[in-house]
Amino acid sequence: MPRAFSAQEPGKGGDACIRVCDLAVGYGSRVLMQDVSFEVRTGDIFLIMGGSGCGKSTLLRVLMGLKPPQKGRVFQDGTDFWNSGEEERQRLTRRTGVLFQNGALWSSMTLAENVGLPLQQYTDLEEDEIREQASLKLALAGLAGFENYYPSEISGGMRKRAGLARALALDPKILFLDEPSAGLDPVSSRLLDDLILELRDSLNTTFVIVSHELASIFSIASDSIFLDARTRTVAARGKPAELVRDTSTAPSALRFLTRGESDRADTPSPERHKEQQ
Repeated sequence: MPRAFSAQEPGKGGDACIRVCDLAVGYGSRVLMQDVSFEVRTGDIFLIMGGSGCGKSTLLRVLMGLKPPQKGRVFQDGTDFWNSGEEERQRLTRRTGVLFQNGALWSSMTLAENVGLPLQQYTDLEEDEIREQASLKLALAGLAGFENYYPSEISGGMRKRAGLARALALDPKILFLDEPSAGLDPVSSRLLDDLILELRDSLNTTFVIVSHELASIFSIASDSIFLDARTRTVAARGKPAELVRDTSTAPSALRFLTRGESDRADTPSPERHKEQQ
């Protein structure tokens, strides 16, 4: 039997900055996931895993404050997000940053202008201060000297980095990333993984990431959950490398993490069948 867990399960690191309790997510009357409970600790790189269509991105939208849950509660730093007033929700949202799959950069703006946009909207900084902060965030993302480039003039991996720089503009405590490695070649994906680890270590930023890229999942995740589309529940939780070794891990999670190799291990080959006869 898979091991049971709850949102109150003790953490191994810092205090919980996100706590999810008995959540159900979906659209209209359609339920994608139910009875979802977990914690994200400060400084975690927390991965939300699962097969296509299981509700990973929908759950992320609920955590980001873009879509209310069908039921349940989401706490950020102890505040019940969806039961708070609009002003309090906006305050909490400004403590987070978001990187969408395509980077979501404005093609008509330079990288510095893209990164500076949140600073223009939510701060009273002067233009030269915004420019300075934008250059700093681009440098953190490994894009020093690219301030005046347009998104169309740089590679896909660099656009992801620029999107991450914009997500960092307001010095967020939590960063939400939706399939950050999607569309990247293996080298660019590894460089992005290295950047995420560097930002976590240098800024103590907490990351919540939706991904199905196994190389990235094993490389950067300090904790994770696996969403099972069949049962519509969280089937497993823990560090991915440990889940693979844990004999109590749900078979659906093992199949995902091993690309189906766990099924092969349980299925006798013709040669093994002959030996057993």
